[in-house]
Amino acid sequence: MTMPDTPAASLRLRVDTDALAANWRYLDSQSGAAATGAAVKANAYGVGVNRAVPALLAAGARHFFLAHWSEVPAILPYVESSMVSVLHGVRNAEEAAFAKETGVLPVINSVRQAALWAGSGGGPCHLMIDTGINRLGVRPGDLSDPAISALDVSIAMSHLASADEDSAQNAKQLAAFQSAAAHVEARHLSLANSAGIMLGSNYHFDLTRPGIALYGGTAHPAMAGKIAQVAYPEAAVIQIRELSPGDSVGYNALWTADKPYRAATVSIGYADGFLRMMGPGGALHHRGAQLPVLGKVSMDMIVVDVSGVEVKEGDFLSVPLDLPAVSARSGLSQYELLTVLGHRFDRS
Repeated sequence: MTMPDTPAASLRLRVDTDALAANWRYLDSQSGAAATGAAVKANAYGVGVNRAVPALLAAGARHFFLAHWSEVPAILPYVESSMVSVLHGVRNAEEAAFAKETGVLPVINSVRQAALWAGSGGGPCHLMIDTGINRLGVRPGDLSDPAISALDVSIAMSHLASADEDSAQNAKQLAAFQSAAAHVEARHLSLANSAGIMLGSNYHFDLTRPGIALYGGTAHPAMAGKIAQVAYPEAAVIQIRELSPGDSVGYNALWTADKPYRAATVSIGYADGFLRMMGPGGALHHRGAQLPVLGKVSMDMIVVDVSGVEVKEGDFLSVPLDLPAVSARSGLSQYELLTVLGHRFDRS
């Protein structure tokens, strides 16, 4: 049986690639003499590798960072494999062989990973040094291990834990990285993430690695007003209904009409990243009108008030995703708001 064409999606994500490129250029300007890369893990923070990577490449990015090896096939149609790095390193011989075959560089995170990489034949790689975040990374005390010393390190890097705050941890990590780097033979050094870029030239080294700020997130207070929104979700109206006083909406009947309402059931729910905490006090928009959410958010649907608004079945409504504003209202981090966007959005 030949599968017919899939009907148009009832969820779509408009990606402003001009804004994405402008965000990269701003971050590049703030990175001083350092080159500026781009974290494109988690499907480019939810906006889609197919949209983000070509725009970032055209803007000038030449270093792209993923987390999983499973993310590699999606990016290779757009960039040379030598521009791509996988932050989780190599867990086993299979991943090391995949890295060798594709030419993508692993970020080595431990003595064991260094030995695995050497056992696969070695070659250029990156090295993550743990300076205090205590996630992945080689401890400074292990840098003298023969397996680490034998690595052909292109970039020695670390990751800041509190760059978005005025924290003493930033200077402590900087000093730890400077000390550790003196014991590693690496062609380049990298420390600053999005927020770290704003900490000044001492943190820039040879390469900065912005992530959330590329996609519209204000990672540091100094970025306010400088970073543009990139992702614009839209969801279709499935049904319009008239509510009478006493009618309740959604699970557990948490909202009940006290007067006549015109309500729209909309094709978005928590499976699409519109999580339940975004419901109370939340609203969608249509041609400048605010449409409050009524009742609980369901897995695949929400209901909004369209009383007095010209909305019909099939219309697409705008889902607010100004990251700083929605984060402040919902309590979700800016990172979560983007990366929870589900697979049902049309990102073409």
